[in-house]
Amino acid sequence: MPRQGSRKTGSRDEIVLQVAVDTTTLKRGLQIAREAAAGGAQWLEVGTPLLKSEGMEAVRAFKKALKGKVIVADMKTADVGGAEVELAAKAGAGVVHVLGSAHDETIRDAVRAGRKYGCWIAIDLMGIGDKVRRAKEVEAMGVHHVSVHVGVDEQMVGLSPVKMVRRVAEAVSIPVAAAGGLNPETAPAVTKAGATIIIVGGAITKAEDPKAATEKILKALKTGKALPTELFRKYAQSELVEAFTLASTPNITDANHRKGAMKGIRPVNHGPLKMVGRAVTVRTVNGDWAKPVEAIDVAKPGEVIVIDAQGGETAVWGELASWSCKRKGVAGVVIDGAIRDVPDIRAMGFLAFARHVVPDAGEPKGHGEIGAEIVCGGQTVRGGDWVVGDDSGVVVVPQERAVEIANRAVNVFETENRLREEIRRGSTLSKQLELEKWEKVG
Repeated sequence: MPRQGSRKTGSRDEIVLQVAVDTTTLKRGLQIAREAAAGGAQWLEVGTPLLKSEGMEAVRAFKKALKGKVIVADMKTADVGGAEVELAAKAGAGVVHVLGSAHDETIRDAVRAGRKYGCWIAIDLMGIGDKVRRAKEVEAMGVHHVSVHVGVDEQMVGLSPVKMVRRVAEAVSIPVAAAGGLNPETAPAVTKAGATIIIVGGAITKAEDPKAATEKILKALKTGKALPTELFRKYAQSELVEAFTLASTPNITDANHRKGAMKGIRPVNHGPLKMVGRAVTVRTVNGDWAKPVEAIDVAKPGEVIVIDAQGGETAVWGELASWSCKRKGVAGVVIDGAIRDVPDIRAMGFLAFARHVVPDAGEPKGHGEIGAEIVCGGQTVRGGDWVVGDDSGVVVVPQERAVEIANRAVNVFETENRLREEIRRGSTLSKQLELEKWEKVG
């Protein structure tokens, strides 16, 4: 087992890298774990999703395959602490994670079982309001270390463990672990804040080369210097254009539980396409192009004009409107209705998406309004919502969930990168996902 380390960060030689393998299939998990171990990771974690899908067989398999490494079982135990620790320890776990929200007696019994069967108890402070107080309490119960864990869902809205790690590390004498979106850029900050056990998941498990990714994080931890990385960052409000540009519209709908895609709205340009911006909404009637054209004066550079023309087949948009937008810097237009002058629009490079392409336009009668909540392609769109379009179509992201969905979409993008690499090595998608095993029963 690794040394406990000092009260603070200790020397950098004492820092432990724990790799959280949160796959749902054992074959993929073992493959990633082996590569991470080859890269120098000292602790390999059987993550909660893997435990729930494969049970203690995953712990046994990790123990057998990863000689000389400490196997961590992220049980997230909430009750029957002694029984669950016994199960994990007998399967080969050297560390078992128990929830800090569990009853005190659950934690005490977990510690007793850990002493009996030779494994350490780590307390996950996820969901605890006063983490400092709880850390002190569980320290007195005899746990080996506490984990300041910013969960995946919390990461999606931009939370980070650094400040809380510092507060907890100053309050207790036992080691402090840190988890939550850590990568070569952010991991050194939590060691400086007082963490000696660094838990990394996606930055390694989603990498095309987990061994190289592990080596890079260990280098950052050893030197204490943040190393740049192209992926695995979390995006803030000011960076949403960058995030939505990186992710595809399929990535975004996957991230939003298959919601948000406009139906029947197609690009009129030839690809590759990418349109990202906040919506300026327009409601009109079939063929009435007055409000759509007036919206150009309202729209700001980088915004997208979204028009509900009730699916009409007489054009409410054409070359001159597009040229006006192009000169002003408007990012694009989306029309649940008809557009014309498509060759000219393509030639100028203005991005347009519509339900119909026709030659005839209507008259500027002035019906409708600008800025109201509309429905376009079956999706509700409000002014300020995010609109993303590419060769696959258009999706809408509610403005209040934009940071979360952007981060989740990039997470989907990164996961697919890992699967793409495994397919490149000779596997297939069905084999990697073990589809037959996980087909719905009944």
